[in-house]
Amino acid sequence: MEGIDQAVQYLRAGEVVGVPTDTVYGVAADPHHPAAVAALFILKGRRDTKPIGLLVADVEVALAMVALPLYAVEWTRVYWPGSLTLVAKSNSTLPEGVGDRRRRSVGVRVPDHPVTLSLLQAFGPLAVTSANLAGGPETLDESAARITFGDRVPFYLRGTCPGATASTVVDVTRHRPRILRAGPIDLGLR
Repeated sequence: MEGIDQAVQYLRAGEVVGVPTDTVYGVAADPHHPAAVAALFILKGRRDTKPIGLLVADVEVALAMVALPLYAVEWTRVYWPGSLTLVAKSNSTLPEGVGDRRRRSVGVRVPDHPVTLSLLQAFGPLAVTSANLAGGPETLDESAARITFGDRVPFYLRGTCPGATASTVVDVTRHRPRILRAGPIDLGLR
């Protein structure tokens, strides 16, 4: 797929890369590269108290990284790949800036976008956040993201985001799931 090899090179060098997803356009970094993750916060003007989640290539990768209760495993079978982010307990120490280290939790999602899935398969899990300034409107393609960030992001993968809405985010760290952000998937939770 066009641009994947270049994107991987930038990520390995600790750079931020623009990525299309099934929801909104995002900016991605190697979650194990502290300066790259810090760059995501700086780019967006985002408070460092608002954790960044992970995009992964498939359910198996997610299950190796986080502990999901049985009901959430069932959701992965129905809604992944797709626009459902699950905030779960991490199975390992989280890199600085990724997830909530105090709670040992992180949001994970398998996106339903061929470009992003190809990148995840080639590189591995990525720390990803929406490509917009904190509190600003989300972008839906690389052109809009480039207008927002310009050359501060050295490489943008081409693609549009058909969902046009940020993912549904559900905390599954406790006995009862809790909606953290409403989105395109309605799980019937209140």
